[in-house]
Amino acid sequence: MRKFLKESEVFDPENVIGHIGELTKFHRIQGSKEMVQAARYIMEELRINGIKAELLEEVYDGKKWHLTLVSPIAWDLIYGEIVIGREKITTSRTPLVVMAHSPPGETEGEVITIEKDEDWEKAKEKVVLIGEKWHENYKKANENGALGFIAYRKGSGKAFPYIGLFLTKRDLEWAKIPAVALSEDLANKIIQKLKKGKKVEVKLKVESVISEKQTLPLVYAKIGSPPYILFTAHMCHPKPGANDNASGAAMLIELARILKEFYYDSFRFGFAFLWIPEHYGTQAFIENWARLEEYYAVINLDMVGGSEDRSGSTIMVIKTPLSRFSIISGLLEYFINLANSGGESFGGSPLPKMKMKSYSYEMGSDHDVFNFFGIPSVMPITWPDKFYHSSEDTIEKISKDSLEIIGKAVLSTALALSKGDEKELKRFARAYIMKYLGELNMERDLEVAEKLVMDGLYRDSRFLGLHIGHEFKYEPWLDWKKKGLISPRSIMQIDKDKGEKLTKILEDRKTAILLHELLMLGEMLPKEEAYTALKEEFGDIDREKLEKALEILKSLNIISF
Repeated sequence: MRKFLKESEVFDPENVIGHIGELTKFHRIQGSKEMVQAARYIMEELRINGIKAELLEEVYDGKKWHLTLVSPIAWDLIYGEIVIGREKITTSRTPLVVMAHSPPGETEGEVITIEKDEDWEKAKEKVVLIGEKWHENYKKANENGALGFIAYRKGSGKAFPYIGLFLTKRDLEWAKIPAVALSEDLANKIIQKLKKGKKVEVKLKVESVISEKQTLPLVYAKIGSPPYILFTAHMCHPKPGANDNASGAAMLIELARILKEFYYDSFRFGFAFLWIPEHYGTQAFIENWARLEEYYAVINLDMVGGSEDRSGSTIMVIKTPLSRFSIISGLLEYFINLANSGGESFGGSPLPKMKMKSYSYEMGSDHDVFNFFGIPSVMPITWPDKFYHSSEDTIEKISKDSLEIIGKAVLSTALALSKGDEKELKRFARAYIMKYLGELNMERDLEVAEKLVMDGLYRDSRFLGLHIGHEFKYEPWLDWKKKGLISPRSIMQIDKDKGEKLTKILEDRKTAILLHELLMLGEMLPKEEAYTALKEEFGDIDREKLEKALEILKSLNIISF
C-alpha cells in the first residue's frame, strides 16, 4: 500500500496555495454574484488543465426549496461602515463589517446590550449589541423597534466574525434594520463603557442589493467512467475565507489535475469532482443532477489547510457513520498517518509532523448529505481553527504541511481503491474491521455493529471485487420520506411552533448528529436494533429527546413509521 503514497509525491501544495490566493479575492457569500465569479475561476482553471467541466445552475431567490433547505435571498454587498466615536470601520478593511444578507439601511443611535429577556423592553429606537443566537436575536431586535443590530462573537478577539443571516423572502417581511458585526475586542470596549454608566453612540451604514434571484453555481467534472469516487468541496464563505474553504476548493483543482494524468481505463473507478455552495448546493445537486448509483464513495474536503502552530489545528478524519460503513475511512486514516511521518523517536520510529486523530461520524459539511442518501462519505479536516469564520482566516495562516499531508493521503486513497491488488485490499479490509470494531468494543458490548460493518463491507466488495462481507436483510423501522439536512430554521418556514421546539431539542450539536444517524439506521433496522446500534456507535444517548424530535418530523410528514 505504501507505493501509492510514493506515487502521490506529484501532489504540489504550492499549486494549492496559488489557487487559495485567487479564491480569497472573492466575497463568496451564498446568493451573491461573487460566488458565481469564484465558480467561473474554477471552471477556467479546469479548462487550462484540459478537464471538461459543467457549470450547473440553480437559483437563490429566498423561496425555492432545495430538498429540505429553503434558499436564502439573492444578495450583494456594496459598502458598509460603523462609526464609534472617532473610530470608523468600513468594508474596505473587511467586508465582514456587514453581516451577510443584511438589508440596506443607515441609522445612528445609542447602544444597549441584551443580557436578559426583560432588556428587550429598552430596545426601541436603540442599537442592539449582542454576542449569541444572532438570527433569533436579530428578529427580536426588529420586533422590538430597534434602529440597528451589532453582532460580535465571543472568543474571536480582534477578528471580525462571519455571521450570515441567511434570510428568506418570508423573513424580509420583518427583517428591516441594518445588521453589522464588530470584533470581540471592540464590542468589549463598548460593553465596559456601558457598565460604567457611559452612553455610547454609533452610526451604521449598510449598502446592499437584494435581487429577485441569483445563480446558485455548481461546478461538476468527471474523468473516466462510472462507478466514480466523488470528491467534493464547498467554495462559499466570505472574503478571505482561506482555510474555510478556499483550501478545500483549491485542493480539489490540484487533485483533478493529477488524476486526469493518472487515469487509465483499467481503473476500477472513474473520478468525479464537485464544487458547491455548502449544503444548499449539495442538496440541489442530488435533487437535480446526481445519479447516486454511479458513486462508490465521497471524500469531502473542508478546511484542509489549518496550522497546528498558528491556528491550533489537529488533522481529523471524520469516518463514515456506522450505517454507511466503508473501508474508505480506514484507507484515508492509514495514508494520512503515513504522509504525516516526519522525524524519529528515540528508537528510530517515525513521529507525526502534526497532531492527527480519527473520529466517529460528525456532522457539519457536505459529506452529511451524501451519507443521508446512502453513499459512504468521509471527511479530512483541520480543526479547531482559531481564525474560523473571521476576517483573520487569511492565506498567511495556511499550513503547507497540512495541505501536503491531506492532499497526498486523499490521492493515495483514490489510487489504492482504483488499482490496488485485490489480495492486498482484502487483507487491509479485514484488518480495518478488526480495528474499527475493536475500538467500539473497548467502550461497550456490541450486538448490532458487527452486522452493519459486514453489510458495509459487502457493498465495498461489490465495487472492489473482494468477495467478503455479508448482506443482511432487515425490516426497516421508518421511512425517511423527505431526505436532507434537518434544519430547524427551514422547518420554521413550514411550522413556526414546531421549528422552535426542534431548535431547543437540537441545541446540543451531538443531538443533531444522533438524530440524523438514527434516521439512517432506522431505514435499515427495526426500532430497538436502530437504538442499540446508535448506542454502540456513540455511547450514551438521550432517547427521550430523540423520540420528541422524531414525533415532530412525523407530524410534518418528513418521516413515517
